[in-house]
Amino acid sequence: MSFSRADKSRLAQWWFTVDHVLLSAILAIMAVGLVLSLAASPDVAARKGLGPYYFFERHALFSAAGVVLMIAVSLMHPRGVRRLALAVFGIALAGLVVVHFWGAEINGARRWLSLFGHSLQPSEFAKPGFVVVSAWLLSEARERPDMPALPIAVAAFVALALLLIAEPDVGQTMLVTLVWSALFFASGQPASRALVILAGAAMAFLGAYQAFAHVRFRVDRFLNPLPGAEGQVERAMQSFIEGGFFGRGPGEGTIKTALPDAHTDFIFAVVAEEYGMIACLAILGLYAFVVVRVLVKSASEPDGATRLAVMGLALLFGLQALINMGVNVGLLPAKGMTLPFISAGGSSILAVSLTLGMALALTRRRPDASRLARGRATPARET
Repeated sequence: MSFSRADKSRLAQWWFTVDHVLLSAILAIMAVGLVLSLAASPDVAARKGLGPYYFFERHALFSAAGVVLMIAVSLMHPRGVRRLALAVFGIALAGLVVVHFWGAEINGARRWLSLFGHSLQPSEFAKPGFVVVSAWLLSEARERPDMPALPIAVAAFVALALLLIAEPDVGQTMLVTLVWSALFFASGQPASRALVILAGAAMAFLGAYQAFAHVRFRVDRFLNPLPGAEGQVERAMQSFIEGGFFGRGPGEGTIKTALPDAHTDFIFAVVAEEYGMIACLAILGLYAFVVVRVLVKSASEPDGATRLAVMGLALLFGLQALINMGVNVGLLPAKGMTLPFISAGGSSILAVSLTLGMALALTRRRPDASRLARGRATPARET
């Protein structure tokens, strides 16, 4: 893609202000996801009685839609991103309420809405909208004490957390809590309040452990693994041993025929078995590069709300990837969380595209309005 500096179109302005390195890294992760979908999904599709390329074709379709969505969002100005985030968050909250009453129940959880023959997971879209809205509210609470921004930010967090717990989706609740707590601390709130938030999160986790049998089972099994157990996590960990440094070769893995979630929650284990630890480290490096690149960009942002929003979006993306990989290597209990852009799932791909589209928009090079105002030449007086 090439544009002339004389071109004043919106797309040309976007091209000259967007972070090309960050955009290239994001597209590289999406390309890796397509390759791995082709490697992991045919066996899963066959077990479900579907065509061999059913999941790959869906992955390619949603990835293409994700690129369009990401670029469209990255064209926006910060104020437009904030308005979009508020709209997305509001609609997603309404969707979570609808899910609670009319959502499809799968494996004991209500997380999906059925729309036009496709499953939609509102919680995936709630996250990026929530992060940007929370960043703005927490920034306003610091800069404008007369505005009730902090109570509104706390209420938004509590509402989202309760709706996620009601599904139940403890993994997403933990992710949202971690990101919101980081934003709360980074916004300059007193340390005592941050400690209260952390204490509340710990109590909520203990409550989830007591209230939900599947959470208790996963945590107990993680802390006290049974000898000779052959669960999904144990099989995923075994794939890292069998793959070694360079893997068994494309198509030679067996985990994708053994696990029902090999194309979603445990696709990182498929990578380990077929392509080896070197490939896993390369993927980890790509995720880390995107997160660090965005965080570095946030550090130089003069506007407090934008700086917090960029940081929160980076943490949301990075922590989700880290949690998925941590489950695959046995460092965390099973969470049912996708690996961004690599796991199958249309809602996840589109929501992550929205997340990074917002990050690209907020990290674009923009002239400092106040500096430009100070630098304007004043008209000379006539003599």
